[in-house]
This record gives sequence, C-alpha cells and structure tokens, in this order.
Amino acid sequence: MKQGEKRATQMLEKLRKSGCRMTPQRLAVIRILGHSTHHPSVEQIFAEMRDDFPATSLATVYKTVTLLKGLGEVLELGFGAGSNHYDGRLPVAHPHLVCTKCAKIEDAELDSMELMARELAEKSGYQITNHRLDFFGLCSHCRPRA
Repeated sequence: MKQGEKRATQMLEKLRKSGCRMTPQRLAVIRILGHSTHHPSVEQIFAEMRDDFPATSLATVYKTVTLLKGLGEVLELGFGAGSNHYDGRLPVAHPHLVCTKCAKIEDAELDSMELMARELAEKSGYQITNHRLDFFGLCSHCRPRA
C-alpha cells in the first residue's frame, strides 16, 4: 500500500473509532490530505474537490480538517499572512522548507531534529511538548539559474 493510501486509511480509522459519521465529502478531504505532498490550505482542498462535490461548502471542509487536527491526524502550519496549510502525510512536528516566492511547502529531512529538541530541553530545563522549525528561501524552480 502506498504512503498516501496508508495515511488516508489511518485517518479514516481514527474518525470511525471516534464515532464520526463518514460522508463522501469527508472521505474526499481525507484522501486529499493523505495523498498531498504540497501541504494544502482549506481553500485548496475545497477547490480540488469542487468538481466531484459541487454542493459542498467551504465550512464542511473546515469542519473536517478541524476534526482531523483535533484527533492528531493533521499538522497545522500557520505562516502569518494568508491561510493555514495542513500536513496529513506526516502529522508530527518536523521541519519544512518554504519558498518565499511561490509559497511552496516541502517536508525537510533532518535526522538531528529530535536530538536537538532533547539537548535544548536538557540545557534549558524546559519540558518541550512541541516544536517547529521552518527554513525559508527560494525553491529550485524560483531560484535564478546561474
């Protein structure tokens, strides 16, 4: 089973266990979040499912994303201006790369993240419950060619 389908199945099972009704619209939101590597906003999810569900409201998508976030199945990424983006493929704290020109968001592979959090907790005395690290710059498509 591919990663996207596996994540969609995990989210679906979590919703079922919590007693939530399963509607075709909710299934569509789950599939989009499970398969998406570009960290979509609610508006982007809504636009992606509009052809299949023209009567679906933006509020329905917001409610489903909020429900999934509350169950720990999506990671919300806020960047100040504009709407939040959501990561359904990897809903745990991890670093991201953000293009300052096109606003593309990608997962960053950084093996030392947990080690860094533990070291910081030891040195500061904090009990760290969550963390976030984002790197901003120009993606390979926006960066001028030399």
